[in-house]
Amino acid sequence: MVVAAAPAASANPNDLPDMGSPASAILSLEDEYQIGRMIVRGLRDSDQILEDPEATEYIQAIGARLASHANDGSHKFTFFVARDNSINAFALPGGFIGVNVGLILETKNESELAGVLAHEIAHVTQRHIARSIAAQSKNNLVSTAAMLAAILIGAAGGAGGDAAMAGVAAAQSLAIQQQISFTRSNESEADRIGLGILASAQFDPYGMPAFFETMSRLYGGSEANMPEMLRTHPISTARIAETKERALQLNVEPLPESLGYALVKERLRVLSTPAGRDPREYYEATIGNAADATPAQEYGKGLALMAAGEAAKAVPIFKRLRDANPSVSQYHTALGQSQLLAGQGDASLETLKRAHELFPRNVAVTIRYAEALMQLGNPRRAHEILLDLFNVVPPTPEQARLTALAANAAGDVADSYYYMSEYHVMSGDLPLAINQLQLALAVPKITPVQRARFEARLEEIQQALPKRVARQRQADNERRRFGGY
Repeated sequence: MVVAAAPAASANPNDLPDMGSPASAILSLEDEYQIGRMIVRGLRDSDQILEDPEATEYIQAIGARLASHANDGSHKFTFFVARDNSINAFALPGGFIGVNVGLILETKNESELAGVLAHEIAHVTQRHIARSIAAQSKNNLVSTAAMLAAILIGAAGGAGGDAAMAGVAAAQSLAIQQQISFTRSNESEADRIGLGILASAQFDPYGMPAFFETMSRLYGGSEANMPEMLRTHPISTARIAETKERALQLNVEPLPESLGYALVKERLRVLSTPAGRDPREYYEATIGNAADATPAQEYGKGLALMAAGEAAKAVPIFKRLRDANPSVSQYHTALGQSQLLAGQGDASLETLKRAHELFPRNVAVTIRYAEALMQLGNPRRAHEILLDLFNVVPPTPEQARLTALAANAAGDVADSYYYMSEYHVMSGDLPLAINQLQLALAVPKITPVQRARFEARLEEIQQALPKRVARQRQADNERRRFGGY
């Protein structure tokens, strides 16, 4: 399925790659990636992406496990959690796959979640989106892709969605809406390929039809309350039967379900608690006897206490969990965060330092440790560990921004400019990124290594800028031609 929500500005056709005439017949993988990145940037700008290191690390891990069994290396995948309580998941052009908080909470086990992701991965590897766009041979692909982006951005509703939809004529909107809906054969192919991916990754392939069955039972007969997933992916009894039959034919010995699945569900349950509601209420109602609580429920209860301003009460919960199973990084980060919020700064640093030693270059652990170091007056150390991580693992925009703040606080002004440049590149503002790199190069006494890195990145961005300017000029000419001013 293909759904997103973002501000109208993100649908600017000038930011789209130049895909040529209809004779090109199909988008290149790079074209798809640029369109997808544009849409994700809009989602992030409108706060639709959940920026939580622990949740992101989990969804990336399960996504990578699946993608490694689906990919010949030509596709690169990025998985993220969408800050939306509705039940949906979506594939965007270029291998960007989002899953809503609401869908994760609705799944009963990890294989059901993996089944949804495998299905979306199959839409990408089979290039269903590009094939849908390319089928419109009578239209200029740039215009088609721009309208597609507007539909994607507006599909989830809200003020941003309304603004995006207003930019597309009603007739065009209807036509493209019909065109981006995957065909029955697309869905069947994604089911079949997805089941193979599930089996190869040693998940239970029955997870896919089991989740379809749950969705059909809960919402199949209710048009008014039907979630977006069922609107874009109609689930018939025949489809359920077919996927169930195929799943039963696959001889798989599934790996045990990871604890991370249960923990991320409780984490998302707390993080998605509606404003005005107390997250502690769920655990008070669910955990009748504390002795019978699962580790994941205890973890969720501790997070709920933190969210409610009772971090000191959460500390012993997380300490007990960590001591019982020190191999779980989430227990370490939760304990360190609760200690920090409870005013136990030294204990927090000790907890997170130990975690950083146990889980070197773990993104969530490094981020939490850096945040604590900065808050407690040691930005230099925060800068060091962030650089060590992000020289190996590409940062998200928010992580690049955190690194820039740490560098600035540590007195490394040149690196601060550099990481703010990276933040602007990921945000799509190339002129501002160039400006930041020029400021970095003007800082006195930068090292030869820094200079070489800054100059190489500046040249790379400057080479990309003319293409953006050319697209802007082409768009301006089109507007003048049709009286757009």
